[in-house]
Amino acid sequence: MIHMLKVLDIQPVTHNVKKYRLEKPKGYFFIPGQATEVAVNTAKWKNEFRPFTFTSLPEETHLEFVIKSYRDHDGVTNQLDKLEIGDELILDDAWGAIQYKGKGVFIAGGAGITPFIGIFRSLEEKDELIGNTLLFANKTSGDVIMESYFRKALGNDFISVLENEQIGGHLHGRIDKEFIKNHIRDFNQEFYVCGPEQMVKDISKILKELGAKPEAITFEK
Repeated sequence: MIHMLKVLDIQPVTHNVKKYRLEKPKGYFFIPGQATEVAVNTAKWKNEFRPFTFTSLPEETHLEFVIKSYRDHDGVTNQLDKLEIGDELILDDAWGAIQYKGKGVFIAGGAGITPFIGIFRSLEEKDELIGNTLLFANKTSGDVIMESYFRKALGNDFISVLENEQIGGHLHGRIDKEFIKNHIRDFNQEFYVCGPEQMVKDISKILKELGAKPEAITFEK
């Protein structure tokens, strides 16, 4: 079912990421980690749907998305970046394979963190967050979405990895096989992977090689 929803609030998160808060239709339901198709309600863009993940909780009275804008080309995220409060977005129903199955290691690259935001917020609400680890890869410290939240919520179980910077509080490098071997001891647990398509393929392959069960690796198919 298609829903026309007004934008209630817009807040900057990083230099190219914003948090969008929207109206929530009565009875609208999703599971933390799920996504929906979103379009901007203008004549030119109303049929251009793109997938974005909910970062709000199902029980909240609004819907929320944390979205990275790619300003170097005239696409949907660039249009979202230009939105103002009161503008309308078009949403479909919820879908998605990334759902919480139990304690484990979450591995995210860049904007691939968004499915995990709702999952972590939900676990925190239920006091079930302890025992989960987040490995979060970015180019620079300015790219780390919601860093202060993850540090507060996860403490030492939050590991930030920067490819292009060496800076205190972050590890330098990439989440490759050597990194995973050095930072994960137990491969008999759940793994959640989200990020650029090639990263998801590479990390899923590495996890299997190191002993993770294929059915214990959750990613968006």
